[in-house]
Parts: sequence; C-alpha cells; structure tokens
Amino acid sequence: MKTFPVLLCALVALTATSCSKSKPAAPPSSETAPASFKVNFDTSRGPVIIEVSRAAAPIGVDRFYNLIKAKFYDEARFFRVVPGFVVQFGLPADPANNAVWDFKLQDDPVLMSNKRGTLTFATSGPDTRTTQLFINLADNGSKLDPQHFSAFGQVISGMDVVDQIYAGDREGPQQDLITSQGNAYLTKQFPRLDYIKTARVVE
Repeated sequence: MKTFPVLLCALVALTATSCSKSKPAAPPSSETAPASFKVNFDTSRGPVIIEVSRAAAPIGVDRFYNLIKAKFYDEARFFRVVPGFVVQFGLPADPANNAVWDFKLQDDPVLMSNKRGTLTFATSGPDTRTTQLFINLADNGSKLDPQHFSAFGQVISGMDVVDQIYAGDREGPQQDLITSQGNAYLTKQFPRLDYIKTARVVE
C-alpha cells in the first residue's frame, strides 16, 4: 500500500492548505476602476478618506479598487509604523485571502510623488506589487520616487487620524507570520495595533 500521498495530504492540511486546492489562475476580479473615486477607511482611530486617481497609476489603482470591492482590507492591522516615514498595511486578517490575491503587478511609472499623505503600494523590487500599501507620513519623494514607488491616492480627510496610529511596535511584527497566521498572530502578540474596521468606496 502506498501511504505517501495520504501522509503528504495530512501534513499539508496542518498548514491550512488543502491537497485538493491549488492557487487560483487569476485574481477573483479585475474590474477597471473609475477615473477617480474616494475610499473611506473606518479605522480604530477614526475615519480616513483617500481620493484616488487612476491616471496616476492605472495598473495599481485597478488592483486597489478590486481589493476594496472585495472587502480585502477589513480588519487588517497597521502592522508597520515608522514615525516620520510610513504607515504600512495590507496583509489580510484571514491568511486564506493571501493566495487569492497573490498575483504580482507590473510597475506603473511614477507620476505622483510620494508626498505626505499619499497612498502607495509597497514592493520588494521591480514588478512585485500585490496587496500591501503604505501612507506616507512625510514628504518621501526624494527617497521613494527613484525606487519606482508609484503613489496614486491622497488623504483628503483624517490625516490627523493617520498620525495617531499606534507606532509602539514599530517594525516588530513579522510579515511571514502575518502571512501564515493573520490576525490570530497579531492580536496575540501585538494587541495594541490599530486596524481598519472597514474600507469602502464612497458612493
């Protein structure tokens, strides 16, 4: 009797991955975003409204719009806060949602500078944008623009809220553990992190 496939499936199940399932071939949705729109982030500190321009970064904005429509950022923690630099978020509360949207995007040219209050996709190198975002806490254009970080949105209300987001854990949360465990890891190890209650397009 061959037991290896059964054993392998049992082991994989322990990591919350089913042997009968594989990574989707494409993201769940790829709707073209409106030319401009606003998103209300209802956070644990208060509301933050961001105005988005598709012309600033069409590829990134389309992904952002579809993530918002899918409620991807609901309950997501602000897991990296570097005072005077950025507030970063975008790893989902439920780790199962990572694989669903783990499709890297081609870079957009930098048409909007990374000034204070702008929203930008995080990257780990060229053409690696997926779901993580950051809000600039300062004018970071001279540093980030040459590295091809394409801003596409601007906080138009609630920047005072962004400035108050809890920064005590700085860069302590480990992204690999957030990816694999989601909020189960963060709420236990970093319970003071602020978070997004809901993120919705303002109609």
